[in-house]
Order: sequence, then structure tokens, then C-alpha cells
Amino acid sequence: MRVLGLDPGLRHTGWGVIDVAGNRLSYVADGVVHAPTDLPLADRLVVLFRQLINIIERFRPDERGLPVAEYSANLVKKSVVGAGHAEKAQVQLMVRRLLPGCAIATPDAADALAVAICHAHHAGTARIWQPVRVSPAQESTGR
Repeated sequence: MRVLGLDPGLRHTGWGVIDVAGNRLSYVADGVVHAPTDLPLADRLVVLFRQLINIIERFRPDERGLPVAEYSANLVKKSVVGAGHAEKAQVQLMVRRLLPGCAIATPDAADALAVAICHAHHAGTARIWQPVRVSPAQESTGR
């Protein structure tokens, strides 16, 4: 599974892409997209959107479109560092440890990679705990 993590901002949005195979994480890429601060908010959003579309087309993450998830900053930090009130430096250190060879262009990119790591952990657990869907025919026969 390829995951795109985003650290959203109206001027700078960090992004990070990782590959997930079971509990193994692999670094793919990271960076930041920027919007000029002198533009109106709506125009800045369009600029960010267009840049993010280019990243999605380039890296083709599997977790996009409908499957979108949102995580609080504390949950991301707790998932990566083990403490919900970790400092940015601790997050960056753990991201580097969990994803050997990652470039980490900026702190925003490190945060985006942390979001991707958090999603990899939580999405995998959610899939395991999803209830098994039983068809009405199976339900009536008890199978």
C-alpha cells in the first residue's frame, strides 16, 4: 500500500509518501508545496490543490480519493514517538529512524511523513478489526 501523508497549511503544506507492506515501512519521497501569501485565500487553495494533484499523479498513492483519514496532532505524535506532546525534533528523529534514508525536506515534510506513518499503523489495525459482512442468505442459514 502506498500512503500519502499531508501536513496542511494555507501557505506551506508538507507532504510525504511511504510504502507499507505489513508492518514494514519504506520511504518514497517528501516535500512541501507553497502558495504565495499575497493571493486571496481561494486562490491560495487552488495553487495548493494543483500542486498536490501533481504529487498524487506522480506517486500514485493507494490511500486517496474516498479513503481519507484525519488524525489529531497528539495522535500522530503518540503513534510515531510514543508521547502525544512530543517536540518537533523528537518527531523528526523518530521519522528518520522509522524511515531510513528519508530526506525530510522541511519540518512540514517530516510532519507529513509522521501522518503517513500514523495512518499506516491505524489503517492496518482498522482493517483487522472490521466486522465480517454477512449476506442475508448466509444470515438465514446460520453460515
